[in-house]
Amino acid sequence: MLDDNKAWDAVKRRDRSFDGRFFTGVLTTGVYCRPSCVARHPDRKNVGFFATGAQALAAGLRPCKRCRPDEVGRDEAAVLAAIEAIKLGEAERLDELAAITGYSPAHLQRLFKRATGLSPAAYSLALREERARDALGQVGRVTDAIYEAPSRFYDGMKGKMGLTPSDWKNGGAGRVIHWGVIDTTLAPMLVAATEKGVCCLSFNEGEEELRARFPKADLVRGGQEFRALSERVTRAVERPGSGTDIPLDVKGTAFQQRVWQELLRIPAGETRSYGELAAALGSPKASRAVGGANGANNIAVLIPCHRVIQSDGTLGGYAYGLRIKEELLKREHGG
Repeated sequence: MLDDNKAWDAVKRRDRSFDGRFFTGVLTTGVYCRPSCVARHPDRKNVGFFATGAQALAAGLRPCKRCRPDEVGRDEAAVLAAIEAIKLGEAERLDELAAITGYSPAHLQRLFKRATGLSPAAYSLALREERARDALGQVGRVTDAIYEAPSRFYDGMKGKMGLTPSDWKNGGAGRVIHWGVIDTTLAPMLVAATEKGVCCLSFNEGEEELRARFPKADLVRGGQEFRALSERVTRAVERPGSGTDIPLDVKGTAFQQRVWQELLRIPAGETRSYGELAAALGSPKASRAVGGANGANNIAVLIPCHRVIQSDGTLGGYAYGLRIKEELLKREHGG
């Protein structure tokens, strides 16, 4: 059960991903609802939260006739059964999964995508890729796989981020990373690069933080060739929006790379909300996963995660402090 503040935030967003995790009781009308119920929001002072529908019933409330909260349990059970069948290799095709769950294929597809952000086929692909990463010695969790694969793995990732999954296996073992710390008008900037391109750009960090990101890579202080690249990066930071031709060597999951590719499409001087970014990726309910991918970006400015803000127009968070984020946006707007 979530704390009340997080539960209320989910209700205000009408976040379907929380359906079944708790129930909203409207004490003045005597009904309880799903968090995603489309009815007009009640006053916060009139709302209570319940871990189960049975608890809401015991409190004297009745199920909402509009969102039918008691059906959430059956829908959730069907999605979990489909996930289990995929994981065990018992079924993969939509018609097979529908037969197992007792739902029509079209209805199961809608439920599955609403719950996970992906279709059963995309989830199955994510699971296969997750197991492939495990075989390569990479860290990952099957429960995260629903957010880690597109409909076609690494589709459209040619050019700047056209990497294969094995490029960053085992903590960067076998990779050589040249690095240095450069003074900028924003803050001291850590720049690191492989033979393929920049793999890290951060502020107020040094060798210790770089080692944490790439624990098994060979870290080497940058020489003359690195200096030429670092000067290009510095110009791009001092004039955000430039430097689009600087090669990048990214380390991340398939979903993270999709998010970062979408970030690169945001023009300098413009911003997007997490929800807008999720919608652009075709997964409008995955705004939380988009936020996680945004925060996992190792290459600040060149992959412009600073252009993502809250839906209410406030800046939201930034790994290197809101002062730097605010200044980057100001410069892009010509301020």
